[in-house]
Amino acid sequence: MIEPSWRKTAGIFGILALITMWSVAVASLSGTVSSWPVLAQALFYLVAGIAWVLPLRPVLRWMETGQFRR
Repeated sequence: MIEPSWRKTAGIFGILALITMWSVAVASLSGTVSSWPVLAQALFYLVAGIAWVLPLRPVLRWMETGQFRR
């Protein structure tokens, strides 16, 4: 039986921390964003809702291979 690597556990906690920090950052901007026009708000939240995924790729690669870059 193959034992799971400690990197997987650390990576999961890292991903959860990243999502938490991103959520707090976006929520802290809600006061400012609420004064924007509705379409600008929609665009901001659309981009913010997708952009958090980008930093995950290196974390997932590290979890699998132990290296951030190829």
